[in-house]
Amino acid sequence: MMEEVARVVASDNQGWLTVEVELKSTCKSCSSSESCGTSAIAQAFSSKTQQFSIQSERRCEAGELLKLGLPESVILKAAALIYLMPLLGVFIGAALGQYLGQLFEFNSNLGAMGFAVLGALLAWTLGKQQAKRLEEDAQPVILAYLGMSLNLRELAQ
Repeated sequence: MMEEVARVVASDNQGWLTVEVELKSTCKSCSSSESCGTSAIAQAFSSKTQQFSIQSERRCEAGELLKLGLPESVILKAAALIYLMPLLGVFIGAALGQYLGQLFEFNSNLGAMGFAVLGALLAWTLGKQQAKRLEEDAQPVILAYLGMSLNLRELAQ
């Protein structure tokens, strides 16, 4: 189960919470991040957040922190769709282009290359749509209610 901390932005009376999760870059976690150019670029861009709604069995206030969990299988399936589908499209497209080139007596190598690119693009589009549908159907679950976050600036005043 992949876990992430989310902040409650809003709540309604039916038990739905709008939560915000900060999307983190992994560039800050390795030992080479001090001297790495990629890490410097990643730190230059501000952190991004994603908001979504989740069902809760108890009422929460805005600013409260929650620990959310999402099964790893959902992320692995989505990654497989996005990365493996284009590869499959390349092979099928190349085989189809080779066959059509021989059938209609034109350069089968050019046909294979052209159909490989078309197959990869088509498979990537289909894989991306399927992965998006899979991730939309996957609902994170609340693993723990962590309470209110502390703002050290407010405490210091």
